[in-house]
Amino acid sequence: MKKVVFTILTVISIAISLPAYADQEAKEILKAVVKIRSIIPKEAHSAGTLGTEREGNGVVIDSKGHILTIGYLIIEAESIEVTPPEGKPVSATFVGFDHATGFGLLKTEIPLNVKPMKMGQSAKVKEGEPVVIAGYGGEEEAVQAARVISRKEFTGYWEYILEDALYTVPAFVNYGGAALIDRNGLLVGIGSLFSQVVIPGFGTIPCNISVPIDLLPPILNDLITKGRPQKAPRPWLGINAEEAQGRVFVTRVTPGGPAEKGGLKPGDLVPAVKGREVNGLTDFYRKVWALGNAGVEVPLAILQGIQIREITIRSSDRYQFLTLKPQKIL
Repeated sequence: MKKVVFTILTVISIAISLPAYADQEAKEILKAVVKIRSIIPKEAHSAGTLGTEREGNGVVIDSKGHILTIGYLIIEAESIEVTPPEGKPVSATFVGFDHATGFGLLKTEIPLNVKPMKMGQSAKVKEGEPVVIAGYGGEEEAVQAARVISRKEFTGYWEYILEDALYTVPAFVNYGGAALIDRNGLLVGIGSLFSQVVIPGFGTIPCNISVPIDLLPPILNDLITKGRPQKAPRPWLGINAEEAQGRVFVTRVTPGGPAEKGGLKPGDLVPAVKGREVNGLTDFYRKVWALGNAGVEVPLAILQGIQIREITIRSSDRYQFLTLKPQKIL
């Protein structure tokens, strides 16, 4: 067995050892990581923000050829191509997407002859533990040792909250859909974002955020059979928003979305939801979601220039706004 020593940036640089599973076993585990390339039509709603050509990673998770990735790589795709570590690219089909977690699922049209990666339990991964982040390309080109630096809530500007997100350092460049692997060689997360984390007494350092794998089992069957989780969707406004000193301001309004129809504009500040004061972006989302399911009316106080207005936005189901094409044959 071979030990690999690496350096990781935390408060200081320290050397730790990777799990000592055999080289051949490690290579077999990494073969489950594939390359994903998708083409999105120009008229797709997500094309303006995510582009029409997207590339990243995915992980084969079962013998049927289902591949788990991060959803933004494949939503609204008109064609998807998967490249295994050994072999030529093959066509794949969109299977499902979950906005609440960010997971996306696809399936190759022909078997890849790849051993699926076994799933672990992300709840068992503690802060400070060593992990491996694996993208497509083999153990030398696309595998990086890292450490879980934090486990905490993450709030995204696109009406998204990920509870108990896995923050890892050092940052991995090819993070989209990458496999986060624990010391036992098990899949514990899927790479989602490049971000920053504050280390007390040290400062701000680059990091990656991964979606915990424990969020997948409760929705996996729904993704495979229905294309989305079969639970009441949250109300969606169709905005991008940021926070500054506890205040929430709109940075972008989705063309044709509920917010635009309701009169919300970029630059507007949102001090209250249904008469209740908003304290930051996370609080804003939670207050909106607490009003009910998608379709509920959302009363907002907004500051436009120097004038405070009261508007009501009829929320929508985000999935209905996207052009999703779940596969028909499983």
